[in-house]
Amino acid sequence: MKIRLDYGKSDLEIHLPDNLNIDVLESRYIQGLPEPSIAIEEALRNPVASGPLREIVGASDRVCIVVNDITRATPYDIILPSLLGQLNHIDEKQITLLAACGTHRENTYDELCSTLGRNVVDKYRIVQNNANDRDSHAFVGKTNSGNDVWLHKEYLDCDLRILTGFIEPHFFAGFSGGGKACLPGMALLDTILKNHCPQNIDHPKASWGITQGNPVWEEIQEAVEMCGPSFLVNVSMNRDKKITGVFAGDTRQAHERGCAFVRENAMLPVRAPYDIVITSNSGYPLDLNLYQSVKGMSAGVQIVKDKGAIIIAADCWDGIPDHGEFKRLLFEADSPSSLLKHIRTQSVLLQDTWQAQILARICEKSDVYLFSSSLSDDEITKSMLNPCRDIRGTVESLIASYGTDASFCVLPEGPLTIPYISSAI
Repeated sequence: MKIRLDYGKSDLEIHLPDNLNIDVLESRYIQGLPEPSIAIEEALRNPVASGPLREIVGASDRVCIVVNDITRATPYDIILPSLLGQLNHIDEKQITLLAACGTHRENTYDELCSTLGRNVVDKYRIVQNNANDRDSHAFVGKTNSGNDVWLHKEYLDCDLRILTGFIEPHFFAGFSGGGKACLPGMALLDTILKNHCPQNIDHPKASWGITQGNPVWEEIQEAVEMCGPSFLVNVSMNRDKKITGVFAGDTRQAHERGCAFVRENAMLPVRAPYDIVITSNSGYPLDLNLYQSVKGMSAGVQIVKDKGAIIIAADCWDGIPDHGEFKRLLFEADSPSSLLKHIRTQSVLLQDTWQAQILARICEKSDVYLFSSSLSDDEITKSMLNPCRDIRGTVESLIASYGTDASFCVLPEGPLTIPYISSAI
């Protein structure tokens, strides 16, 4: 049996024995919109619970467009021309593009060009959020949970904030897109740490596809609504990275409409958990490092049996990575349980604990095997994972342990398809 996994820029073809009990799960395929630019323009003229974008931007208004960094495959080559076209009644100097890096590193010039297009990068002023630079942030207010919200001054100084991105299920915020462009995208590290604190990450509703009652998501939306006028431009995409829907307007209502659309097509029920799950991290750009690849593991752990196995294929060309605290947290841990204890009892919040926390929880439940062209066996082992250099060979080894009747599930698209256990099927 041949199966293609989303992997890096060129995908990965794996060959598995034909006699296995295998289910292959992919999101319901939706055709890309035939004319996505026109669809975006139409959404900007007739947005959800908002006046048309052109009409709500005055001639003297300062506007910021918050954009994703290199880790997201948002199709800005289509979005930005349509969006900027609706702002052509104001001077280009009144428009600033803000790169919502959150806790990620700042992007290089070439990375910005690959994300936004060289013409845009060379024409417009671009500011990248450095979450560690307190001087570039200002206090906005306190959330219901007591988090002090500090956001980038450039974000706050605008008359209208346009939040862009694409909507897909997210492993602890419920869905991506929406207010995530603001928090964590344009937030100070202290604000992000408290939003992503161990208690919030452990909350039963901090999971795939859940926003209502999810403390991470609800605080994100609070932060957005503290700042004054905002306007959302989000899209949904299929596995070919083609736009399937456009959701523009009020940041809450437009995002809810987009989440409903994505939930219907990307979240799939299964009857029972599997012995072994093979997944990916959706290929480039999401599988750039191990930090991001926890998402693919999290998709797999939703449907794996206790003490089952997960095999994930992720390129990790950017390493673990070296920046941030994720690598140190993993390398210094004796075991998943000791790492979880350290994270949950520490007196000082640290960057990247959320990703390490989720990885440790996954490793407590299952054995995780990582196939990566870019990480060494030593790096993989120190990250509490098992090296895999041959997926078929690993599968055959697991069959020897689990038996020839072991159940398999393959998620070729990784976290673009989120399975869940349901007794209703």
